[in-house]
Amino acid sequence: MGDIYILMLVALAVLAVIDLVVGVSNDAVNFLNSAIGSKAISVKKIMIIASVGVFFGAVTSSGMMEVARKGIFNPNMFVFQDVMYIFMAVMITDILLLDVFNSLGMPTSTTVSIVFELLGAAVVIALIKITSNNAEDISAIWKYINYDTATDIVLGILLSVIVAFSVGAIVQYFSRLIYSFNFESRPTYINALFGGFAITAITYFIIIKGLKGTEFYASVKGVLEGNTIAIIAVSFIIWTALSGLLIKFFKLNILVLIIGVGTFSLAMAFAGNDLVNFIGVPIAALNSYEAWNASGLDATQFSMGVLAEKVPSNIWLLLLAGAIMVITLWTSSKAQNVIKTGIDLSRQGEGHEKFQANNLSRITVRFAMLLNQGINTIIPLKTQSFINSKFEKPVLKLPKDKTYEIPAFDLVRASVNLIMASVLISIATSMKLPLSTTYVTFMVAMGTSLADRAWGRESAVYRVAGVLNVIGGWFSTAIIAFVAAGIVVLLISFKPAFIVPVLLLLTGILLYRNYKAHKVKATEIEDEDSLSEAESSSVQGVIYESAKNITKVVKRTNRIYTNAITGLAKQDVAILKKSKNQVVKLSDEIDELRNNITYFIKNLDASSLEASGFYINILGHLQDMSQSLEYISKISYKHINNNHKKLKIGQIKELKEIDNKLEIIFSDIENAFKTGSFEQIGEILKEKKSVYILLNQKIEKQIERTRSEESSPKNTTLHFGVLLETKDLFDATMNLLEEYHNSFDGSIEPATISTEI
Repeated sequence: MGDIYILMLVALAVLAVIDLVVGVSNDAVNFLNSAIGSKAISVKKIMIIASVGVFFGAVTSSGMMEVARKGIFNPNMFVFQDVMYIFMAVMITDILLLDVFNSLGMPTSTTVSIVFELLGAAVVIALIKITSNNAEDISAIWKYINYDTATDIVLGILLSVIVAFSVGAIVQYFSRLIYSFNFESRPTYINALFGGFAITAITYFIIIKGLKGTEFYASVKGVLEGNTIAIIAVSFIIWTALSGLLIKFFKLNILVLIIGVGTFSLAMAFAGNDLVNFIGVPIAALNSYEAWNASGLDATQFSMGVLAEKVPSNIWLLLLAGAIMVITLWTSSKAQNVIKTGIDLSRQGEGHEKFQANNLSRITVRFAMLLNQGINTIIPLKTQSFINSKFEKPVLKLPKDKTYEIPAFDLVRASVNLIMASVLISIATSMKLPLSTTYVTFMVAMGTSLADRAWGRESAVYRVAGVLNVIGGWFSTAIIAFVAAGIVVLLISFKPAFIVPVLLLLTGILLYRNYKAHKVKATEIEDEDSLSEAESSSVQGVIYESAKNITKVVKRTNRIYTNAITGLAKQDVAILKKSKNQVVKLSDEIDELRNNITYFIKNLDASSLEASGFYINILGHLQDMSQSLEYISKISYKHINNNHKKLKIGQIKELKEIDNKLEIIFSDIENAFKTGSFEQIGEILKEKKSVYILLNQKIEKQIERTRSEESSPKNTTLHFGVLLETKDLFDATMNLLEEYHNSFDGSIEPATISTEI
């Protein structure tokens, strides 16, 4: 039986490495969002600063390793076999759960996931032991579980969400009143005082959060404890004076320094606090095995009370873990996905919204608007005008020859994000209150974005929906982690020698599938056929740029329509489903172009405003094409998926004939726009009449078929639907060609502007 435990140890070591990767991918959002979103420092420098912080935090994290051994359950109530089952279940569940959240691009708490996995697995093992012991009843569960710890963590979640959001909003509001958006013009003394406050808060955070629990802290404990106020006061004076000198003599932007130091401190806190979530369980398993192996007792007889004792962590394991975390930070594409979610929800400007509005977000926004109106009736108009002047954003003159990518938010908000997250986490740590670094950093960022008026009427309902989705994901993490770990440990307890290898194999398969799915999704985003916004400011420039999008849409239309007809002919649900998904993606891209019409029009030269009408009409025709495709794909998929009767051979031949005709025309259109041979458009338009005749013939033939022989109403509805919508699709395509044909200026040579795809 000892072999199974060796297998478990090896598996746990491998799982620890994987867990480090998926964990860092999710938690990188905690310390990178503010620096990346503000563009205060280059991404390379940010990554270097964060890497040093992560590595330093990993080395100082030894004091946190006790959580996995005795923080959630009472080890003296379990035997060696029990804890190995618990640890195995926890690691498998944790990896799969975090990987799912990473793939969705949703930040969650690795602390909450590991705690509730330990709790769920321990509860199930405890119930198994209770049911097999006639001397105990269900009330004995509290002897096995640290109920107080679990309760404190749940309350900590609720408290951290509310406090972090509120404090972040309040501090950002007053910071903006002091700085406004023209923070570069503020007097030196304001920047010096702000720098003194910020760096004092962050350095105190580093000492309290980063060093507490380490051997080094013991040597300075007598100096630090009991002298908190004096230390903070002296630090504030020193850092304020130093900030003033750096600003005056070295012309340093103190906000950039704050962001750099803050990024380091939060990265260090993440590694110091959360490393236990990834390797605490495997290290506890190794300690358990060593104690059991030395005892000579059976695995079902050796009590694990030894886990209640303090065991020093292996510094080399911590260094190795830190190295893996740093490598992941630089290489994980999923980390970039999670970071993007946090930045999108807090960005100052408008753009694509990842989340859709829901009833709860609409109600929340309406309530906030009513509350704001009520407050405005109390505040004098002069005061309102003064406040509004502080929130006026500077007008950026964008170059007309390229897109100017502005930061998601400015240096003031990035600094407040880092300062307040550092302060709140250090206060909670000094008070020994459990909390999640993810919850605090995310909610501070959401609070500051709300106070900074980043959630305007155009975006508030989507941003609120996003925040509610993320918060809902946090609480679902706890529930899913508890239930899933309990189920996994129950399976392992039945027949570990068989179940453990099966679960490990299943974990590997699921991770590989998630990896492949994420890779495919990332590839789709970078698809060469993706549509792009027009950037030109002249009529002819817009005409040629639009040719690229038309080429791509026609190419995709040809492929989607053919797939839909092929899927109907073969009754292939997979092809039809793929076709339906492709149309949805195409429609979303066209909608995105339409949503950016405002910025396109503003970018035009005064002498080229007629280009806006052309561009709007082109997008309208493209949207009409996508809507027809969407209807054809939808009804085709629905018909086959519901197992209705197959279309008759005659009907399929008719659709194939139409598809072949359209395929030739679509190919000619694609070639004309791809090569810039716009004179071919006139020749293609001559085919218009023959296609209409063909479509009308097929419609009349189906009418005759329906009157004389058709017995399936579903088939009739489907065939008519495809024919009529194909006619609309062709109408939209011809309208687009006519728009282009009428607007094109033949005096401009196609070679003057590249149309390479």
